[in-house]
Amino acid sequence: MADLLVVFARRPEPGGTKTRLAASLGDEAAAGLYAAFVEDLAAQTADPRWQVRWEVAPPHHGFAHRFGLRPDACRPQDGRDLGERMLAALRRARADGFDRCVLIGSDAPQVGAGHVAAALDALGPPGATRADLVLGPATDGGFWLVAVAEPRDVFAGVEWSTPRALDGTLCNARGQGLRVALLATESDVDDVDDLRRLEESLRGDGAGRGSLSPAPMAATRAALARLRDRA
Repeated sequence: MADLLVVFARRPEPGGTKTRLAASLGDEAAAGLYAAFVEDLAAQTADPRWQVRWEVAPPHHGFAHRFGLRPDACRPQDGRDLGERMLAALRRARADGFDRCVLIGSDAPQVGAGHVAAALDALGPPGATRADLVLGPATDGGFWLVAVAEPRDVFAGVEWSTPRALDGTLCNARGQGLRVALLATESDVDDVDDLRRLEESLRGDGAGRGSLSPAPMAATRAALARLRDRA
């Protein structure tokens, strides 16, 4: 198979997952909601057009079993910071023989197969690429997706977890003369304000500011309903 989707995920552990959300929801509720995000992404991004690999931090051998994934489709992330981990994942995909790689995080449960397909289309077909780098901007100044055919180190010196992460990556890419394509802006869910916006979009039968189409998000909807019932 020519294309690979890599999903970066974390172990949904109370006290170690979604700590900003946990400050408002509690550790157990935040971890449960994040687990729902992972469940939805697993369902929504599965597609015969590409292979899916889950890279997990910290390493967690029960991750595949918990979410019904193939054990050989899950592996730990490598690197000291987010940039190093993403670059390692993209290089590993290339070394494993994939022509194109799309990498997403697991903080935007509205992402689905349509978003992955849009990134691949923006790259262009193998051997006739239209863009060297595809990024999906996030409303917080970061990005929710990166896609490449040939991995390039565009992450050096980027200030992660700040509103300058996307700009820093774009600056690196332009300094290397790379052709860059940007997808629609999406919202990550990092804190209670982000969660409120997600709930508002669901009530409006949408899936986020820039979504291609409403995503099912069945597990996320159920988790939000439980939170409302508890309140």
